[in-house]
Amino acid sequence: MLDYGLDLSGVERELALPDLVAEGDELDALVAAESDWSGPTPAVGWTIAHQIAHLAAADANVVIAVRNPDAFDAVLKEAEADGGRHADLEAAAGAAEPRSVLLERWRAGRAEVAAALGEMPLEQGFPWFGSEVTATLMVPLRLMETWAHGQDIFDTLGVAHRPTGRLRHVAALGVVGRELSFYAAQLPIPAEPFRVELTGPAGETWVWGPDDARQRIQGSALDFCLRVTHRKSRAETDLTAVGADAEKWLDIARVFL
Repeated sequence: MLDYGLDLSGVERELALPDLVAEGDELDALVAAESDWSGPTPAVGWTIAHQIAHLAAADANVVIAVRNPDAFDAVLKEAEADGGRHADLEAAAGAAEPRSVLLERWRAGRAEVAAALGEMPLEQGFPWFGSEVTATLMVPLRLMETWAHGQDIFDTLGVAHRPTGRLRHVAALGVVGRELSFYAAQLPIPAEPFRVELTGPAGETWVWGPDDARQRIQGSALDFCLRVTHRKSRAETDLTAVGADAEKWLDIARVFL
């Protein structure tokens, strides 16, 4: 089961599902008002259409994995055959569709994902890339990816991406992904606890970890989310670290392999 090795109690589907829908709706309103999706985004080789196609393809895969787990084997085999080019190939295929067709496919897929993940038992596992996941993890994962790729599109269009309380789900995944970060970097996973203190969009403080932890991260929730999704380098954020392991974590932080 893919749980990043940490407690997922702070990642709650009942809270995250409406926020996933809202995140998609906000991005939808932005791109639906744009007639030209050919503008290059910060992802090299990807236009706005590629970004939306990637989100649509991922949503379709979630629906297959939840509704027909046996059929997901074919998705895994195709991804394995494509190697590291799978996401690019999927995005390119979708981007080649007429804008109106892609937009409607993405909308339908978002609705199907919300329904599928909302109906299944919280801890019922289903297959995903690399391991098995649950709705408890997948809902915020979809929100995180929608927000991150949405950030690319907002940046491309020169529109401010207003931070909201929905970032708490992304930040929670970032915290949960600490061990994943060290694993991906092929570094020993620190045994001692970490304290993460982030300032939310409304000035509230979001906290994870014991108060007496020696390894500590502080800063804005927005910058933490931009860092763990690789939308900003560490130097571009206001994040601070205390402790050698915390310093290293900020250098290698991620929420996906």
